[in-house]
Amino acid sequence: MKKNNIPLIAMFAGVTLIIVSIALAGNLKSFWSLSSVIITLFGSFCALTISYPLDDLKNIPVALKKITENTEENLLHLVELFTAMSRKSRKDGLLALEDQLDDIDDDFIVRCIRMVIDGMDPEVIRDVMEIEIETTKNRHKVSQDIFQTWGELAPAFGMLGTLIGLIVMLSQLQDASSIGSGMAVALITTFYGSFFANLVLVPIATNLRIKTKSEIYRREMIVVGILEIQAGTNPRVVEEIIMTYLNPKERKAYLELKRNEAA
Repeated sequence: MKKNNIPLIAMFAGVTLIIVSIALAGNLKSFWSLSSVIITLFGSFCALTISYPLDDLKNIPVALKKITENTEENLLHLVELFTAMSRKSRKDGLLALEDQLDDIDDDFIVRCIRMVIDGMDPEVIRDVMEIEIETTKNRHKVSQDIFQTWGELAPAFGMLGTLIGLIVMLSQLQDASSIGSGMAVALITTFYGSFFANLVLVPIATNLRIKTKSEIYRREMIVVGILEIQAGTNPRVVEEIIMTYLNPKERKAYLELKRNEAA
């Protein structure tokens, strides 16, 4: 699967813009505080560990990999795949589809085809696949919720760090003229909380949510295609049914691809 590096590029660009803005307006060193990072990032992660089971948190690296996945071209491939399988099954029978299983790297499609080959009832196939789709949706939602919750906790811990800084500053206050600089140091944790939440954590949660919607949509498309093949629907009709899942841009790209292949 091709990678989509735009989210990473956008994140890097956002960090760069913030750093440049700080450099133009003031001193970069005044925005760095290790204690603020510890309170904001690691403190919020500790709260996250209380909120979610450790097994769910172990999937964070896997979820991070998904933000660079590109699934846009898969729908065009599915139209071609199901049209070809429909022709093959109409010509050689449903059992002939078994020869194509080794060439398909999608476990969901393979499972659907195996159930068709085994002669399972269409309603049973639909029910089994809908359960799997729902299970996938719930499993992915856990990762989305983790980053969303983390994005909500980070600003709260940023505020907590600010309160700690203010308390320390006021308890050691000797000169009223030092209030300004002490206040600036105390507010750094609020800055970090907002930074991590709005540029990293919440955008990742949104990205994963959109990815899940795309994957569910794709799987629903697969189930429809498989059931039409099992019903012995004309390949041309199968193609038209599957194409309804494409947006106008994708449909135009698919038709252009067909014209190029015909030429």
